Amino acid sequence: MCRYVLQDWLGQIDLHRTNIRLKKGEQFITEGQSVRGIYFVQSGLVKVHRNLGDKETIVRFAKKGDIVGHRGISTEQTVYPISATTLDVTQLCFVELPFFLSTLRINPELSYRLMLFFADELHLSEQKMTNLTQLPVKNRLAWSLLLLYRIFGEENIDGYIGLTLSKKDLSSYVGTTYETVYRMLGELIDLEAIAMDKKNIFIKNFQLLHDLSEENMGSETA
Repeated sequence: MCRYVLQDWLGQIDLHRTNIRLKKGEQFITEGQSVRGIYFVQSGLVKVHRNLGDKETIVRFAKKGDIVGHRGISTEQTVYPISATTLDVTQLCFVELPFFLSTLRINPELSYRLMLFFADELHLSEQKMTNLTQLPVKNRLAWSLLLLYRIFGEENIDGYIGLTLSKKDLSSYVGTTYETVYRMLGELIDLEAIAMDKKNIFIKNFQLLHDLSEENMGSETA
């Protein structure tokens, strides 16, 4: 937030911000909770998730510099439509919603950047929904691994996707069961598309994953 506000406004941010340090596994937003404010990730990793029936679905992962809680901004909605939980020791900056909205009104560059972020997030959400209905699990997994690498691991020349996930979290992100994602990871390893070292995933054949992510063939859909 501080990168895109007027210099004269930085003092106001210092007055209104609260720094929060959380351990791994701490939930700081609960779906259905009244909206209090907005969080900015200063370090660590956060999963943004929601419950669909009795299943958890991970919407996205937030890293340093990302915003969390913005889905509660609405002209009508007064509750968070998502939950947020740390996946690592995480440092957050919290500002209450009224101050954040005032900041947007006064700082056009921040408003512009947030609009672009919303547009990108909407595009990815629509793509994930399309994938969920049209792509088999292996293909969705390939698409998801490429996306995670693009967001977290592009500087890693060894193909490491940039974050360590449990198979449970990966299955919640892809939209399938633990058992299925375990089996599909094995198939991608057999194809030499990826390699694994414990929980760390390394992409070995980007072109193959790309080809899989664009296919619409197969019968494994759950």
